[in-house]
Amino acid sequence: MKYMRYTLLLLTLLMGKLNAQNEGSITLHQNWTYSEADGSHTGQATVPGTIHTDLLNNGSIPDPYYRTNEKDLQWIDKKDWVYRTTFYVDSATLASQRITLCFYGLDTYAAVSLNNRTILQADNMHRQWTVDVKQDLKAGNNTLEVYLHSPIKKGLELYEASPYAYPASNDQSENGELGDKKVSVFTRKAGYHYGWDWGPRLVTSGIWRPVELRFWNEVSIPSVYMQQPMVSDSLAQLKAQVEVWAEQPLHAKLQVINLTDSQVMRSIPIELKKGENRLEVPFEISHPKLWWSNGLGTPYLYDFEVRITGNDKTLASHTLTTGIRSIKLVREKDADGESFLFELNGVRVFAKGANYIPNDCFLPRVTHADYEKVIADAVDANMNMLRIWGGGIYEDNYFYELCDKNGIMVWQDFMFACSMYPGNNEMLENIRHEAIDNVTRLRNHPSIVLWCGNNEINTAWHYYGEGGWGWKKDYTPQQQQEINTAYLDIFHKVLPEVVETYTDNVDYWPSSPQAGYQPEMHASDKNITGDMHYWGVWHARHPFEDFDQYKARFMSEYGFQSFPSF
Repeated sequence: MKYMRYTLLLLTLLMGKLNAQNEGSITLHQNWTYSEADGSHTGQATVPGTIHTDLLNNGSIPDPYYRTNEKDLQWIDKKDWVYRTTFYVDSATLASQRITLCFYGLDTYAAVSLNNRTILQADNMHRQWTVDVKQDLKAGNNTLEVYLHSPIKKGLELYEASPYAYPASNDQSENGELGDKKVSVFTRKAGYHYGWDWGPRLVTSGIWRPVELRFWNEVSIPSVYMQQPMVSDSLAQLKAQVEVWAEQPLHAKLQVINLTDSQVMRSIPIELKKGENRLEVPFEISHPKLWWSNGLGTPYLYDFEVRITGNDKTLASHTLTTGIRSIKLVREKDADGESFLFELNGVRVFAKGANYIPNDCFLPRVTHADYEKVIADAVDANMNMLRIWGGGIYEDNYFYELCDKNGIMVWQDFMFACSMYPGNNEMLENIRHEAIDNVTRLRNHPSIVLWCGNNEINTAWHYYGEGGWGWKKDYTPQQQQEINTAYLDIFHKVLPEVVETYTDNVDYWPSSPQAGYQPEMHASDKNITGDMHYWGVWHARHPFEDFDQYKARFMSEYGFQSFPSF
């Protein structure tokens, strides 16, 4: 057995070496500088990072969190900032058939140039951006520049071009020296950066997630989705949905390997055409170990690899970790109205948890240790669910990995909160790509049990009834209809279509709170259906005893705002 282990190790190392010749990547996080486009601020930059933290690290500004410094630093978001680096590419890498530059997060309006040629115009903080750059690279040193336009100046341009302003209750435009001009709704960027009732207004710019140069020959596997059409204690019917890019037509072999049990699940010949190929490979696991939420059982995880081989070598491979589980949102008529609960592996779960907002205004300085503490605290408090609130971000991969490992179910909002949004074709298409990027990035995480369109917009707008937050009165009937049409296009067409197309087992809910799926079913303080947010004890100064009086089928948000930290 010892010699077999050594042989397997040697084979693995050889396969890795062969595969390294076929595909590889280089992170571009070194040697960055920043400079003020029309000013004197300049210095060494950290990537991933933000302009605020770079200015802080270089001693150009005081701590934005300290006392009233926030008010004195509002000039930063009115400026354009330029980030530059040089990186080396050797001739072997340059000879690769395909080379792409991948930005996993640009905040937000970015013009990217490689060796003095513009290769990308980005306009969404929540999206990933990938560009073919083989023709723009050269052997030796290459120059990469990211010109970050002021999100406020860009927002003001869109604001002035709009026929009317949009409601955005938490946009602290006054603190940002903009008067009543709420520009946040025009930009696909974390809403809380523009201020919220729990946090400061610090509108960032930056390269906030990793930058990577990827290169390969022959084939690449951009993504694998492990669909789960049927799951029970005795049998799991799975289907590997594999996206493959081929540089030329190719006859090869595709394997789906269960790394956890060291078992090849399927091995099939494939014929690849040049360009995009989409393959589906069904297989089964008998008596699977299921993924359970905290308190119900072990959150068991499986490691899988999809491998493409040809000519006695590995051409491309893709690994993923997922849990096998069935999940559904149960909404059944009953004597009181309609249920709203989650059923995991056939077991109806009492959800216990909290809403989750970003750890920091400056996202790149949130560490793995920070995430580990948050999830450990949730587990220690006997929670089994966290709701990712729609005014922040689609969280870091590591956050979801920790939820997977610890059995924390995730209610995932799309990033829309407490505002109405434009519904022009350009905005709708931007939102659609944003949704595709994040649903495909996160869909293998067993912890995600629901996708929700937005936070509190349906109840605030209250288009089909009297009530809400009083927004409608500021608009003519025609404007109300236009704004409502945009709402329906985003939350009842674009987003649910993406969830339906790119997942196979996770439900969609249009808005939280809402009394039912249809947009006219506005939430109230006495829901007998849907979910509820109850802040009466804080907002309306109700007595604490009223927490016993306001009940719902699912209380998706409630609490009492704490004192601020020093």
